[in-house]
Amino acid sequence: MSTEDAALPQPPAIPGPKPSLLIVRAPYYRDVVDGLTAGARRILEAAGAPFEIIDVAGAYELPQGIRLALRGARRFDGFIALGCVVRGETDHYEFICASAMNGLLQLTLTYGIALGTGLLTVDTLEQARARAGADGFNKGAEAAVAALKQIVAGRQLGAW
Repeated sequence: MSTEDAALPQPPAIPGPKPSLLIVRAPYYRDVVDGLTAGARRILEAAGAPFEIIDVAGAYELPQGIRLALRGARRFDGFIALGCVVRGETDHYEFICASAMNGLLQLTLTYGIALGTGLLTVDTLEQARARAGADGFNKGAEAAVAALKQIVAGRQLGAW
């Protein structure tokens, strides 16, 4: 199923207290990541979920940013990782994409965190902008919904 076939992202019903989330952004392609952030913000505000935003240097640093937050004194119920990697002429693209996505996956498995991933891995900026627009088919919004659904699942299962 493509994004065009999917229902527009909507926040789930969240039992219990409103969850607090941290959005970790890699704004290398600022206009794209700002669009993803706007989508995530729309979902979190509709859910009444408070959130904070921090920026890291690039996609490779997204897992590191979340790990730093996990070490900190402040607690978050969930995380959203937002960024964009555009294919270039070298194998750097494959390395960064695989490393960043594996790092994010390892965080979820090691620490049992709720994470929505909005890391675009695309061939062109045009593809990225199409996935970060205000039309409702926004991967940042989808990442926010995913994080909220993971929080709901964790609460239902007594994970936190």
